[in-house]
Amino acid sequence: MCRGLESLPFTCLERAKELKALFGSLIQKSDHSIIGQSKKDDKLRIFFCCCRLNVDEPLKWKESFEKLLSSQNGLCLFRAFLVSEFSEENIAFYLACEDYRATKSSKLAAKAKTIYDQFIGSDAPQEVNLDHATKAITKENMNHPSQSCFSLAQAKIYTLMEKDCYPRFLKSCTYLELSKKAKTG
Repeated sequence: MCRGLESLPFTCLERAKELKALFGSLIQKSDHSIIGQSKKDDKLRIFFCCCRLNVDEPLKWKESFEKLLSSQNGLCLFRAFLVSEFSEENIAFYLACEDYRATKSSKLAAKAKTIYDQFIGSDAPQEVNLDHATKAITKENMNHPSQSCFSLAQAKIYTLMEKDCYPRFLKSCTYLELSKKAKTG
């Protein structure tokens, strides 16, 4: 039985407010919605205002996970989808690793610690789902940070998203509606 917002911990309410602010421009507030008016779709009322969307762009996202991630609009929508599935830590970690690999050597140690503490450490606020062996290897890599110290962990999370989240995204109401619109022009 629902006990209302009062029953939620304060941190959950604060996180919800942060997400609302972060994705405020994606939450449907007008008749420009990508998804239909069905009550079933209300939980994922996202429309596309990130950038102008090329008509056939959504169809390319189905070709491969890499094509989805390489598209600014695709990444934007996929990230919003992961937020709706409560697994945004995966894409956040993946993107943090991409950014880390482009970091100057002088800043690697500090940035590596930040990423480790945020996503991998035992009390990480956005802990990603990694096996014990991968965590141990990554922790060992932290002793001598290099551009590749998160490569194994990033590859595992990429595979997880590709095999699990990406197929669900392609079946989501939002993506199906977008691709339907792309096919009909």
